[in-house]
Amino acid sequence: MVKGIQLEGLRILGKPEVFARHYYEQGADELLYMDIVASLYGRNSLLDIISKTSKEIFIPLTVGGGLRTIEDISDALNAGADKVALNTAVINEPELIRKASRRFGSSTIVVSIEAKKINDSYEAYTDNGREKTGRDAIKWATEAVELGAGEIMITSIDREGTGKGFDLFLTKAISESVPVPVIACGGAGKTEHVYEVINKAKSNAASIASLVHYDFNNNLLEKNKSGPGQYVNPLMIQRGFSQIKATNLISVKKYLYDHKIFSRNFLNIENS
Repeated sequence: MVKGIQLEGLRILGKPEVFARHYYEQGADELLYMDIVASLYGRNSLLDIISKTSKEIFIPLTVGGGLRTIEDISDALNAGADKVALNTAVINEPELIRKASRRFGSSTIVVSIEAKKINDSYEAYTDNGREKTGRDAIKWATEAVELGAGEIMITSIDREGTGKGFDLFLTKAISESVPVPVIACGGAGKTEHVYEVINKAKSNAASIASLVHYDFNNNLLEKNKSGPGQYVNPLMIQRGFSQIKATNLISVKKYLYDHKIFSRNFLNIENS
């Protein structure tokens, strides 16, 4: 598992299955696995980790990266994924959205959009923010839904990993343009940012990583004082980004609950 800033400068954090188990126990609503260099290398190597995770974790699992065909999608779902996130493949072949949604149901098909602000508009990118597409990100979200996408995940490349907060304007523009759930991704640096993107930008969900990854890694480091252990990259912790106020998932959910934003599993873990 890796983390970077603006989808670059990736550093290893640890084993994804260890983090996945922790977040499941803390009441995560869903988990998202993305092989962020799959399209670059033309690979699809998620099946093993999907299979391992789905046997132990019983919440929806969305996977993406390197899924290029109906067969790839079928293999991911058969391995235990509940949804697939598609970006590069559907930019290259938009009709794949229609084919996949008809075959597997629109609720299974998430279109992932990586967007970067260019002057006064947002352009969609592919390949983990490396390749320009020439497509307007907001118009592309609308087209994707018309083709059958059941959810849109919008990642702000400019904000990703910075801890400066979600791009509220971008998220709101897409939320108001499509009739399906919108997942905001990229930028959460403190709990308040999660509240803002749901309350102000009208997203249906927030995808968070650094905000909780660093807190869990700190806990692992504390437990492994004699050495880094097999799950911890202490260099990543020591070079943590000052903009990010690491916290745990339970605290995030409690803050949202106190502000009348209710998530699926909060009361279950609070009462356990």
